[in-house]
Amino acid sequence: MARYRTLFRTPEFTPLLLTGSVHTAAQTVAGLGLATLVLHATGSPFLSALALFGPSLAQLLGATTLLSAADRLPPRAALSGVALFFAAGTAVLAVPALPTWAVFAVLLAEGLAASLGGGVRYGLLNEILPREAYLLGRSVTNMAAGACQIGGFAAGGLLVALLSPRGAVLAGAGLYLAAALFARLGLGARPPRAGGRPSVAATRRTNARLLSVPARRRCYLALWVPNGLIVGCESLFVPYAPERAGLLFVCGAFGMLTGDVAVGRFVPARLRGRLRFPLQALLAAPFLLFALDPALPLALAAVTVSAVGYGATLLHQERLTALVPQELGGHALGLHSSGMLAFQGVGAALGGGLAQYTLPRTGMVVLALASLVVTFLLARADREGGEKGKSAEPGSVDLVPRSPAR
Repeated sequence: MARYRTLFRTPEFTPLLLTGSVHTAAQTVAGLGLATLVLHATGSPFLSALALFGPSLAQLLGATTLLSAADRLPPRAALSGVALFFAAGTAVLAVPALPTWAVFAVLLAEGLAASLGGGVRYGLLNEILPREAYLLGRSVTNMAAGACQIGGFAAGGLLVALLSPRGAVLAGAGLYLAAALFARLGLGARPPRAGGRPSVAATRRTNARLLSVPARRRCYLALWVPNGLIVGCESLFVPYAPERAGLLFVCGAFGMLTGDVAVGRFVPARLRGRLRFPLQALLAAPFLLFALDPALPLALAAVTVSAVGYGATLLHQERLTALVPQELGGHALGLHSSGMLAFQGVGAALGGGLAQYTLPRTGMVVLALASLVVTFLLARADREGGEKGKSAEPGSVDLVPRSPAR
């Protein structure tokens, strides 16, 4: 079994981890500040939720147009360039009296860039880690993201309270700049993983190929839809409890960190297939308590327990790697990442729309019920499909290649 020390002895893993972690911290700090700015300016829970998670929705467009570039660009240049673009765009979002339409135009552009950055980042992780360390590596990157979300939302909440929402946005821009420096100075100058020119047509052909196999299609849906609906619940934390939203986000990030540690390090291989869907159901069930308008301690406990269910994502990712041809590595992982974030944006839009016409807690309950239903239907379809982890495509192999001896 791979150990943590194996990961950190692997060249480029640490700078790649730092790049992604700082990028996540920047998103949380800037996102909380921007959501608060938009709520103050418009009074709209819908627009506030979109400001926090709306860039994820734009990744749906990026996944259908830009992903063929994920394997055709030098990884170091792509990751540092994307982070610099985010730094500049986030600085623009802090401009006083910026019109709301301009805010969302910038967020759309950032979402498109993020769809490409996700494919490059996860493709590079797949390239640098040995086969036996891949699941643990994804666990560590998720754990780092959870820790950075805890710190980011805590720091963002303090900046909003003690300084201003605009100050939090500017701090996020500075963190994006730091991520660009980590990528440029810490990663090696690797060539692109694939030749040829990226194009919209190539992106769509590969997407169609990836989604053509029923087992893969179910795996993608499991990674996208139930989680996205629960992110829609989380997008309502600001309108649900404006003064306590940062605390709710911190509890959610802590729960996600706990789930990733437990699944990545302690769940034996023989149990992983059985736990995928029950653990995912844990994501939704605690949010049903919000129908009772719980006191703050119970709400914090429900959010923490719910987020442990995000550990199911690792199990679905492991299954996906066994179903994808090796030559489609970066594109396949980019499609997973972009689709996941896009459905998070869909969930935020649905949650904001429900809260606009009912109550934030009502929106949470409705989305949690929908997530449970989708999880149940996918689990039943997976059992009835009778697939045992092999692709229907001839010649398909595990996504994670065996590394040469070091």
